[in-house]
Formats: sequence, structure tokens, C-alpha cells
Amino acid sequence: MDTAPRANDISRRSLLWAAAGAPVVAATAGGAGAGSAEAAAAGGRQDPDSPRFAVAVLPDTQYLLDEGGSDPEPVRAALAWLVRSRGEANIAFMTQLGDVTEHGTETEMRLADRVFRTVDGKLPYSVLAGNHDIPSGDDQRGDTPYLRTFGPHRFRRDRTFGGASQDGYHHFHVVKAGGRQWLVLALDWRASDAGIAWAQGVIDTHPALPAILTTHDLVWAGDDGQAHLSANGQRLWDRLIRRNDQIFLALGGHYWPPGRTTMTNDHGNPVHLHITNYQDRYYGGAGMVRLYHFDLVRDVIDVETFSPWLRARVEKDPSLLEAETVALTGDVDRFSVPVDFGARFAGFAPPALPAPRPPRAVMPRGTVAYWRFDRTGLAGAGTDGAPVPPGTVARDLTGNGNDLTSTLLHASGPATLTWSADHHDDAPAHASLRFDGGKQPDRGAVLRTGPGAPLNAMRFESGYTIETFLKLPSPLVGDHAWMGILSWEGRAGDAGKHSGWSDDEPTCSLNLSGERFLQFVVYPVPVDADPTSWSHAVPVGRWMHVAVVNDGRRTTMYVDGSRIARNAAEESTGIATLGKPFALGGTQFAGSYGQGFHGWLGDTRVVARALRPDQFLTAH
Repeated sequence: MDTAPRANDISRRSLLWAAAGAPVVAATAGGAGAGSAEAAAAGGRQDPDSPRFAVAVLPDTQYLLDEGGSDPEPVRAALAWLVRSRGEANIAFMTQLGDVTEHGTETEMRLADRVFRTVDGKLPYSVLAGNHDIPSGDDQRGDTPYLRTFGPHRFRRDRTFGGASQDGYHHFHVVKAGGRQWLVLALDWRASDAGIAWAQGVIDTHPALPAILTTHDLVWAGDDGQAHLSANGQRLWDRLIRRNDQIFLALGGHYWPPGRTTMTNDHGNPVHLHITNYQDRYYGGAGMVRLYHFDLVRDVIDVETFSPWLRARVEKDPSLLEAETVALTGDVDRFSVPVDFGARFAGFAPPALPAPRPPRAVMPRGTVAYWRFDRTGLAGAGTDGAPVPPGTVARDLTGNGNDLTSTLLHASGPATLTWSADHHDDAPAHASLRFDGGKQPDRGAVLRTGPGAPLNAMRFESGYTIETFLKLPSPLVGDHAWMGILSWEGRAGDAGKHSGWSDDEPTCSLNLSGERFLQFVVYPVPVDADPTSWSHAVPVGRWMHVAVVNDGRRTTMYVDGSRIARNAAEESTGIATLGKPFALGGTQFAGSYGQGFHGWLGDTRVVARALRPDQFLTAH
């Protein structure tokens, strides 16, 4: 169809804000589909394990595949570009949204057949029937030129093909991308009760796969870009989408202008519903393509819309309309959808986290101290939120005698230090300590080595690696600037060091600035200097791993295994310790503690040599 139901005239102007998104899902193919011809795509191979991949969308092409007079070249050019760019853009799949042709005749379907041969065997894809592709009725209409052209037989060569409904008008694909499988449902523009039951059966057969639902008639948009369910979309929402938490993204064409909305399903999770259709634009949409770029690292889907056919033309001598239409950058054409993929899929596909690792597995040669806060290392651990009483001992699991003992600072109450089941996914121990330090008045808690602990006086002149896991609360409320994470006690001035910011700061500490920069400052053994490393602004609400590595000459800080930029350029040999305790959860100034750390701390390890990133506590 060509126009959207609306109270007001619809313009191209739209306003659409990204809300939250969800990843696409793969499933294990339940039907035919062996073939791997598409792996030989001319543009290179798709990397199924990369956390960044794209799903391509080809909306209504009916005005370009019209036997009454049109031009199929923009569509052919779009498909050829997808094949050529498959490796570079890591395109995992292409889905078409119906209304392939204008009248659905034998002649038009023969033309569509020739055009879509461009991708056959080179890029897995789906096609579904729009109202212009079939005479009338729902999926029980029987044989049609469309079905003979784009029925299940066409897709059996694609390794993604999972099966089709008995009538042939619905099919599904299982797509491997981002290191997991995704389910793509391609539904006829009018699904009968039997068609909906078939789709539900596919979902039930693949209960752990996130799903993208595609159909022709789903939502329509007003001139503000806000999409609304159509009558058919409402039926699909009520009968299928809202009930199945796996469906996180639903795409349709049929109407213009483009738009989107986010609705909440019966499980309390967001479902993103988008309309993509540009047939009203110059040259029948000019073979417009939309790419959904999934980024599982950044937890976002970045969307862009452009015409590959016009891109080639504007490189030469473009007309005004060609130059205006080549790429669309309105709020409903180019946008980002932030989504916490792990949280969104946790209800049906909880992540398989690594099992806890025993202490002996994470104590390489040279380990001088290792503390963890599960039952292995902390007396009384086990009840989430339970206070950790003063005097509780976290054992040094190396056996070297560097046990930590908990102390509440100032007049801090029992809730200032609690045990937590929260932990970094890659931490050896599945537990942590929750510190509730703060200012005005100062409060906090620290865990300190005893007066005779060997770690107190070690100088590490041959190098060292200090590691910890930490998480800052979200939101980070209040003033927590310059809170300490770990340190050795004692004044730098007492160690004969006077070149730093103050003689009253300790000889070695890891702290957090008011801008949320990690600061590692150390006074080396042989010289009066304070080489300092600074990270970027670290995130809140997310676990991170921090490692400080010294090779005997220079110090390098790593955050989540990545080397930071602002590492101290000065030579740095050893740590000018004073025989005073090592502390976790705070940093002294002038020999006393002010505020304590605010957040979570996990496994912490000190090794008397430089480790490589693949030897950090995060390594498996």
C-alpha cells in the first residue's frame, strides 16, 4: 500500500528519540537448509563471532518493479552493494519487507526473480508478501506467482533457512552473528490463525533465541515520526508479540513516512517497532537500504539509511534530487538505540557465566597476596547484604600471611561494609564487598594487613602487578572525589619523598578523581619522584577490571585489559613502602583516613613481577 492512516497530512519531518533496543536472535535451524554457498560472498566473509554486525533491511520496491514502466536498476544496485560489502560491514542477513512488485503479475515476478538472483547464494535473506504481491486474502490464498517465485524453495540453499509454514507464505531463519544465534521471522502481510500458531510454534521450538519479527503491515507514523500500531499490527501485538519476550524488534513497511515506537510487552521489557518505507521518495525510493548495526560491546544498535545506487551516481555528476536523496539523516532515518543486550535477554537466555575458579588456578609464579570475598576467602560470607563485622578476616590465600582485617572508619555504622553476591563476570570468585564510604561526615571501611605482614615492607624493585575488580554505583550520588581504592599507609615525606603534591600523601595509592579518572600515584624506591598514571572517565553501574603493571622501569595501567594513554613517562622502579599496612577501601592523608571507598570491590591480587594482559585475573 502507499499511504498511512492519519488525522493530519504527513510530511517527511519526524521526531524520534532512541529508547532501548534489543539484539537479534539466532536459532538452531529446525528444518532444511544445509548449503553454504553464501559463504563465498564476493565482498568477503561475514564474521559470525564479531560483536559488531549488521542486519540489512530492504523496504517496499514496488514502484521500481512495475511492468507498467519503472527501473529495476536501483534495486539490483542495492543488492549488489550488500553482497560486495558483506565482509566489510559484517552483514549477517538481509530482510525484505513486502511489496516487492506493484501488481504481483507473472511478468513482474519474473523481473523480481532476475533482480534477486543478485544475492542468491551470496547473502542469506528473507522476502515476505505485501498486499501488492498477491491478489487478496490471508496466507490461505493458495498458489500465486509470488509463491512460485519467493516460496520456501528459494531459500533452502541458505544455511540460515529454518523452515516454512505449510502454506509457504511464512518462513524463518536462524542467523549466526555476534557469537550467538538470532531468530528472524518473515510473516505474510495477513497471517491467519494458523499462521500465527505456526509462528508461535517456531518461537516455542527456539525458546532461548532473541527474535526479530518482520511483516509488511505493522505500524504507521504521523508527521512527528511517532509510530502507531495498525489494525493488523494490533492483532499481531495482542496474539504474538507482547506474549513472547524473545521478540525485541519488529519491522514493517507498507506505510509512509518512516517512524518508530517502543512498547512494553507482558514481561515488562521494551519492544521496538519500526516502519521503513521510502517508495514516496525520489525515484521510487531509489533502492534505499537500511542497516541496523548491532554493537554488543557498546550495547547499542546504530541505524543508517542510504541508496547505494545514488551513492555511485553522486560520485559523478549528480542532479539536485539525487544529491538530496542519497543518504537520509532525519531522526527516523539515522539514529541509535541503546540497549543492554544481556539484561534484555536475561529472562529467556540468561548468560552462561564462567564458573568460579579455585584460588590455586589464579596464583601464578610471584603471587605475594590474593584476597577474595566468597566463603573461600572471607569468614561469614554468603548472605547478600549482610554486614561484615569489624574484625572480620579476609585470608591471604597464598599462605604468605598478608591477611586483611576489616575496620569501620570514624562513627560508621554496620551497613558501611556489607557482603555482596554481585561480581564481575570474569572474576574468579562470585562475590564482592560493598563499601558505603562518603564525606560530610567522613565515613567508610577499610581492610588492612596486620603490622607484621610481609607485604607491608615489600619494595617490588623487579616489578609488580596490582589488580582489582571494582564497580561504582549508578547513579553515583554525592561528592566522592578522591576516594581511595587501595594503598599502602604512611606519609611520602617520612620516606624522604618531597617532590609530589604533598608530603602527607601515601607512597602508593589508587584513587578516583572528581571526574571519575582513576589515579595511580607511586613514589619509586631510588628517586624522589611521583610518576602518576591517569585513566579516562570510568563508567558507573558496570564492573571493571583494573591492573597496574610495572616492569621494573615504567608503570602501565590497564582498564578492562586495555592500556590507557596517560601512563607516567618517568622511570619508576619499585614502591617506597615504609613497613606500614596495605589497605583496601581507602587512602590515608597525613596518616589518617577521611572518606572511604563508595562502591563494590572484588578479587584483588598482588604479584611481584609484570604480567601480560592474558595473565590477568580475567583470563580463563
